[in-house]
Amino acid sequence: MRVLFASLGNYGHIFPLVPLAQAAQSAGHEVWFATSEQFHPILEKAGLRPVAAGLTVPEAYIEAAGGRAAMAANGPTKASDIPAEVMAHLSVKVFSSVLPRSVAADLAPVLGSVRPDLVVYETNNTGAAFAAAEAGVPAVSHGIGRVSSDATMDPLFQQELIATAIDLGVIGKIGQTRTLGNPHLDICPPSVQNPDFLSSGIEVIPQRPVAFAEPGELPAHVTEGEGPLVYLSLGTVLGSAELLRTAIDGLLPLNVRVLVATGPVVDPAELGELPERVVALPWVPQPDALRLATAVVHHGGAGTTLAALAAGLPQLILPQPGDGPGNAAAVQATGAGSLLPAPDVSAEAVETAVRALLTDDSYREAARGVAREIAAMPEPAETVARFGEFVR
Repeated sequence: MRVLFASLGNYGHIFPLVPLAQAAQSAGHEVWFATSEQFHPILEKAGLRPVAAGLTVPEAYIEAAGGRAAMAANGPTKASDIPAEVMAHLSVKVFSSVLPRSVAADLAPVLGSVRPDLVVYETNNTGAAFAAAEAGVPAVSHGIGRVSSDATMDPLFQQELIATAIDLGVIGKIGQTRTLGNPHLDICPPSVQNPDFLSSGIEVIPQRPVAFAEPGELPAHVTEGEGPLVYLSLGTVLGSAELLRTAIDGLLPLNVRVLVATGPVVDPAELGELPERVVALPWVPQPDALRLATAVVHHGGAGTTLAALAAGLPQLILPQPGDGPGNAAAVQATGAGSLLPAPDVSAEAVETAVRALLTDDSYREAARGVAREIAAMPEPAETVARFGEFVR
């Protein structure tokens, strides 16, 4: 079978699909992976064949804001500095119009040349679903984490997405559900998933989340050091040196080792002078870090949330815009962690919250319970064995 995977151009959108793409290739299928060119070297290292499709997510935000000049003229250029209401407006335009149009335009000739039997698209990559529908190719949605809003979608987003589908001439070829009428591969365990989504009538196929990251090496101080290790990350999109430094200051009184992933947004030098037991790196191979960690402090992104749960680690979430608030509330509801909303974040609050994670066994037991739930989910190879069902 010829299978085309398609994801929006961002780490948190690409990485969840890689394990299934690799499993499909291992099973003997011909596999292509369509995403922004910036990420092609990572896919090639993973043994996959990339094809170019779509803007990156940051590029799409720049276009939605009217270009770099317009962003500079209107104030902040870092996502973390943009007011929440402005970011919400831009997000609707980015994910319901700018990205779908960019991806659909780029994938049309790819579908014509590759002629896949199946398209597996990352669920936010509606442009790939539109292109598949236009080409008459069966498609299946692949989740990246918890669905953060109800199954009917935000009305403004849905309105804009329908307008895009009309403009692209596919409105009569897609369903009206969140997954556009396609089955959904769900890598979020039911205890964490949005119950509205699970009861929406969409065909949901559970699949175990498998952590993937670009390979890298951790320093000996991290791999061979003694004592508890706390892993701290704010992801790859909404980094903040100020928030990272606040979290670090809260962790220092706990006498723990700290591994900080600053991501591409923050230069480690912006964190100032750090004690020897705090290591800050721009890129951390997250699966390796989680195998060594005792607890996790992070932004609430889908990838880190699920990876920490799968590792059975208690977590403190400092929820950032996007899926952070929903993931934080869901984790707290399972008992596997706690959250600190932005107004409540201080070094003292971080210290208190993480001390509880390290000393109250209920957090770890709850996290291990979710980890067992995840381990019981079908692995990617089992999903590959069902590909024939999706093309009938």
